[in-house]
Amino acid sequence: MTLYTPSAEVADALATGKPVVALESTIITHGMPYPQNLEVARRVEQDIRDGSAVPATMAVIDGTLHVGLSAAQLEGLAQAKGVAKLSRADMAVCMASGGTGATTVAATMIAARIAGIHVFATGGIGGVHKGAEDSFDISADLLELGQTPVTVVAAGAKAILDIPKTLEVLETQGVPVIAYGQSEMPAFWSRSSGLGAPLQMDHPAQIAQAHAMRKALGLPGGQLVANPIPSEDEIDRATLAPIIAQAQGDAEAHGITGKGVTPYLLQRIYELTEGRSLVANIALVRNNARLAAEIATQLSKTGTPA
Repeated sequence: MTLYTPSAEVADALATGKPVVALESTIITHGMPYPQNLEVARRVEQDIRDGSAVPATMAVIDGTLHVGLSAAQLEGLAQAKGVAKLSRADMAVCMASGGTGATTVAATMIAARIAGIHVFATGGIGGVHKGAEDSFDISADLLELGQTPVTVVAAGAKAILDIPKTLEVLETQGVPVIAYGQSEMPAFWSRSSGLGAPLQMDHPAQIAQAHAMRKALGLPGGQLVANPIPSEDEIDRATLAPIIAQAQGDAEAHGITGKGVTPYLLQRIYELTEGRSLVANIALVRNNARLAAEIATQLSKTGTPA
């Protein structure tokens, strides 16, 4: 059984030991409208190429898991309607039934592991939702980080989440949470969450060495690299806090639950910030892609395929 189909560019990179960076596809199908989603996807892929690495955007198209998309496939996905949002629970069902789905953090990590790709750039990970002590709403991303050996570069957990509880779950899962270049944990749109980071590293080579060391020790799971949004692009925590609170109150008032919570909150915050949140989101994704390319390049120098 062939589990995945690589693009020509990715196939060449994997065969020749070039650094590769995995990318998710839900930001394309569920994150923003066409044609902006296509423009951003192309920009992020180019940021990785400019960093001397090869981008591998993941998606399931007509039942086939694609590791890297052609220009035509990327454009088709950006315009597609009714695309499923795939995580660990439904990825295999989508493939077996010939469906089309975009990969979340968890599904992208699975695809990267299958293809032998060790570094993945995303915007922000999912985590523990506020009120999870009653709803048990905890993202599969956290459990995936505990078992799948991929280094994930993100701007921290999404700021709409309960970040202290998210960090507690990651600790329980044995996931190293490494803030890049600062001692504080970033919070997606903001450089600071008000929480100290469990670990800090200041150089891509160090992060690559830590990834390789985990593999040598036989430790399961990946690493979370929390890369703060550039200062010129952030929305500070004090400005965001009342906006997030209002959005969460609106979600409760409208009875939004389960998988509908995150997209509702992100859209409401976009409206309340008059679009600033999306501008910041694009900036942080591109920033993460650039750092991921550096880590993948350093990892390829350790003798571990990237």
